[in-house]
Amino acid sequence: MKQMLLAMLLPFAAIPAGAQTDRPSREPVKGCQWEKMADAKVGLALWAQRCDFGFRKITPLFQGSSFAIQYSDSGGGPDNLIDVIDQLPDEAPQATLKRFFYEHTAADVRNRCILAEFRGHAAMPAGKQRFTFVPNAVYEKELVAKADPNEVPEPACGEWGEQPEGIQYFEVSTKTSARKLLFVRVGQDEPLFDEQTLQLIEPAAK
Repeated sequence: MKQMLLAMLLPFAAIPAGAQTDRPSREPVKGCQWEKMADAKVGLALWAQRCDFGFRKITPLFQGSSFAIQYSDSGGGPDNLIDVIDQLPDEAPQATLKRFFYEHTAADVRNRCILAEFRGHAAMPAGKQRFTFVPNAVYEKELVAKADPNEVPEPACGEWGEQPEGIQYFEVSTKTSARKLLFVRVGQDEPLFDEQTLQLIEPAAK
């Protein structure tokens, strides 16, 4: 069941004290409006844009363990933009990232890619770390040697690694008790969610 609760905190869930979730970090796109969204089951709170361009409407929503958007004229289902990944008990964040990448990437690729700090895009929000998977030194040399300057290469580390076009990364929150990580797909243009103010929902105190 898709749930959308706007401009409110969900019962039995708490967003960390001091989190900057009171407003988005930038103005909305023309034809769009920011909405505060949260889903306790997914474990994520964020600002997202709902858009009406006349010929196209864009609806933000939660589905499964992800935040997604639905295009009215796409003819298909919603596109996942942010996935929420659970940490195993006593598992460190970087170990979770490596496990997840290993489980979702072909062996001939995952064994040639390494975890690296993600750099670029926008300034890093306080209390956050960003990571990606990139080719190791030997693999990188092979890719450079066979690269065609007239073609966009395939993602060297697969779907969950660094992309030749578009921005995506894993995000770790260092100041929360929520044992969850995010995989964030920013894309090529300014996203219709505020990647600078994503907040994990902490579990309710027992």
